[in-house]
Amino acid sequence: MNPKQTAPYGSWKSPITSDSIVSGTIGLGQIALDGDDIYWTELRPSEGGRNVIVRRTLDGATTDVTPPPFNARTRVHEYGGGSYAVGDRVVYFSNFADQQLYRLSPGDVPRPLTPAVDLRYADAVIDRRRGQLIAVREDHTIEGREAVNSIVSLDWNAIEDDDVSKREDVSGDTTTESTGAGSGGRVLVSGNDFYSSPRVSPDGSRLAWLTWNHPDMPWDGCELFVGEFDADGALGEVRRIAGGGEESIFQPEWSPDGVLYFVSDKTGWWNLYRVEPDGGVVSLCEMAAEFGKPQWVFGISTYVFESRERIICTYCERGLWQLASVDTATGKLEDIPTPYTEFGSLRAAPGRVVFAAGSATEHPAIVQLDLAARHVEVLRRSSTIETDGEYLSVPEAVEYPTEDGLTAHGFFYAPRNMDYVAPEAERPPLLVMCHGGPTSATSIVLDHKIQYYTSRGIAVLDVNYGGSTGYGRPYRQRLNGKWGIVDIADCVNGARYLAERGEVDEERCAITGGSAGGYTTLGALTFRNFFKAGASHFGVSDLAALVRDTHKFESRYLDRLIGPYPERADLYYERSPINFPEKLSCPTIFFQGLEDKVVPPNQAEMMVEALRAKGIPVAYVPFEGEQHGFRRAENIKRALDGELYFYSRVFGFELAETVEPVPIENL
Repeated sequence: MNPKQTAPYGSWKSPITSDSIVSGTIGLGQIALDGDDIYWTELRPSEGGRNVIVRRTLDGATTDVTPPPFNARTRVHEYGGGSYAVGDRVVYFSNFADQQLYRLSPGDVPRPLTPAVDLRYADAVIDRRRGQLIAVREDHTIEGREAVNSIVSLDWNAIEDDDVSKREDVSGDTTTESTGAGSGGRVLVSGNDFYSSPRVSPDGSRLAWLTWNHPDMPWDGCELFVGEFDADGALGEVRRIAGGGEESIFQPEWSPDGVLYFVSDKTGWWNLYRVEPDGGVVSLCEMAAEFGKPQWVFGISTYVFESRERIICTYCERGLWQLASVDTATGKLEDIPTPYTEFGSLRAAPGRVVFAAGSATEHPAIVQLDLAARHVEVLRRSSTIETDGEYLSVPEAVEYPTEDGLTAHGFFYAPRNMDYVAPEAERPPLLVMCHGGPTSATSIVLDHKIQYYTSRGIAVLDVNYGGSTGYGRPYRQRLNGKWGIVDIADCVNGARYLAERGEVDEERCAITGGSAGGYTTLGALTFRNFFKAGASHFGVSDLAALVRDTHKFESRYLDRLIGPYPERADLYYERSPINFPEKLSCPTIFFQGLEDKVVPPNQAEMMVEALRAKGIPVAYVPFEGEQHGFRRAENIKRALDGELYFYSRVFGFELAETVEPVPIENL
């Protein structure tokens, strides 16, 4: 073994490069089981970000189900999810370009099931008893009116003979009316602002669903209803099962024997519940743990029935997820050992469970677990990058004191590189990362963008500030009325805590984030004087502009996080960094898409101009053609290398590799 070289933090040479990060990686999504076949979605950057439905058969062979240029992605709630359903090898999916539902039978081409008008569909389920799909529909057909959401049924046989070869390109270049589609659907449930999770009972007699209204988000409060189908397929008697303005319901599911289960946070934690024959609701296994997640997208699944007697589930304690089984009769929970710490999209059949999973040292993957043998089989990995574990920093879950005598959470990644050590007296620079959402959470699944820094000698604190999920409802509600206060304080106090422990150099602490995380970043740099540098990736800087020009799902989101608008326009002004550029007084780099409609370029450019005028080091990296979030490999690479280069110049360490310089003014 070669002796380690001594070199300053930040200047270590790493095998984890920006080129390796932007190549050989795909996104893995929604899983479905159909007999012995396993389906999932793959987001492929190499195909322009197309989402492809993939089938794996019993012999292990995988096949693309959806041909190009079809893109299985829905825009309901804008964030989508629940883009397809499958039964008897017939796949029903939403196509991104036209938002129509398509039916794809074996050996056939995709045929439209809905008309080419501005209707969107998500979270479809198969109703075999009536030969139909039931889905959430979002109606955008009337310009100037807020979209109308409902639950609809669609006859899957209502497809006229359509010569698909004569239809124009559905990739998004052109749009035309399709004469071969059925109707837009029969409305089953309507009248509220939002719906999700329609689920048909095994015997086809009942439908369960979730609903909520402005200004609530589904993690604030929603309701669970069940309706009885009439002979003609309409819903007759409807009754409310659970939920309300201060209770969040998540993932209703029917057991194989027709019993309704769901997750509720009425105790302060998202726990499992069951509806009894008399209509009463009982807790299955009460724990100070989260069995649910924020419903940003459709189709999230944290539990599934392996049989009528056993649930396979995943739950979160202090930000870490565990797989387990629950006996439906006794409520006894038993952990299932796996090498993973993050789970999603659980699906099961007798004796096996399939899910997406990852850990601090394992890329996200589609995994199948034999429940009897406890054998794990990886079906598909999200990345082909292979890195020696000696270059990987394994995170430490940290809890630290923050404002008002409370405790905040995060994951600390110490620098690690098998080839280097730093001079004995030196402490590493720290990069504090702010996740988006802000009602979301960071996880410890292997992220080479973090390892890119730690393998070069830069420590990282990935913060789950107050408002994040995974720590119970009270922790999630800390951000209510205090976005731009609590999140900033938790980031500052996390960095200060590590500095006081002697883990990092307090004089070389930086902060970074994108979108809502970019707002926290810009707020910390503007309203606090702790960080010595920062990076904003399309960061929100004008809260009033954000609330005035957003989509329906989030149009009242800030009512709780800030206050009602325009009634509390004063708070929106006071917490918007764009209104106080003179207070921004440390080196900052801005990465901005020039086609961004959520955060227009002028917001970043105003802050750049203020720093320029004050003589403070500033860099501005605009990207032609990019919107809110960067999707092109070359721009992702440029942003990653450019941010590292910026810190090297501000904090005074030499880079081991040559990266494309970023022009920095006032350096």
